[in-house]
Amino acid sequence: MDATAANLLLEHHRRHARDLPWRMTPRDPYRTWLSEVMLQQTTVATVTPRFLRFVERWPTVEALAAAPDEDILGEWAGLGYYARARNLIACARAVAERGAFPTTEVELRKLPGLGAYTAAAVAAIAFGEDAAAIDTNVERVAARVFAIADRKAAGEAAKGWFPAGHHGEFAEALMDLGSNICRPKAPNCQVCPIAAHCRARALGCPEAFPAAKVKKDRPHRYGIAWWVRPGNEVWLVRRPVKGLLGGMAALPGPVWSEQRPAVNPLAIHRHGFTHFTLDLMVVPCAEPPAGEGWWQSVSDLGSAGLPTLYRRAIEAALHAEREPRLAA
Repeated sequence: MDATAANLLLEHHRRHARDLPWRMTPRDPYRTWLSEVMLQQTTVATVTPRFLRFVERWPTVEALAAAPDEDILGEWAGLGYYARARNLIACARAVAERGAFPTTEVELRKLPGLGAYTAAAVAAIAFGEDAAAIDTNVERVAARVFAIADRKAAGEAAKGWFPAGHHGEFAEALMDLGSNICRPKAPNCQVCPIAAHCRARALGCPEAFPAAKVKKDRPHRYGIAWWVRPGNEVWLVRRPVKGLLGGMAALPGPVWSEQRPAVNPLAIHRHGFTHFTLDLMVVPCAEPPAGEGWWQSVSDLGSAGLPTLYRRAIEAALHAEREPRLAA
């Protein structure tokens, strides 16, 4: 692929780039890093208001590093993939300790939680290094432009397409193109600035690239969440730091298992995780189980920092209390 398509895309991006709160001039490494962590497997529409809340509350990486874990995890609640939040905390503290973000991809990779993509994105966007940031949007665009079925091979091919001196800008141009025009379904080829250079479009089947992933059946598990509510409060606990939803606020309960427990739940919330699905059974309990926890006002559950699983389970339980039937 010659430089013509890259130049056309850059020119289009300069005219039509999305106005996003982390795209400051000059670029702030803290905002660049924070946005890239938040955007992993999460949409721009979901991230934008949460990003603004984060930077208003913690405007610098030093402020974030000094914040209690519980406050950060609570602010993260609802964004999902909670290992990102724990890595965010560890990375902020490592950066604060060293005094600043490293400026190269190689050094950024040494920070907690920074994989190949995030390190390259921060190095290219915030520091101007020629580092190729390859995410799923970039892989999809490259797969279609080069007519390469394999997603990873397309990502490798894309690395040679980034114009020298413009890696950060080109990465954002590819991301915007993949998000707004070269979408997974129904790509809008009619308005694509590089349609004339796209081999998949020339073949008449852009949606065939990259090849669809084979979906695997996810195992199913069951969990119990004890519902201790003697009035207008509910008993909450904090999950163990290590493991799924680590450090997040939750309803108390035993370890989840593959066997359905013999209980009579007030409500059931079915939830899908990346690798399994879960039926969380909310079961009334007269007294709080042993261990640390706190009483949370039902009218103030929004401030508890509950992840989506437990927020939805509580909503189902409250609905079931109002209705004489099981809420599922």
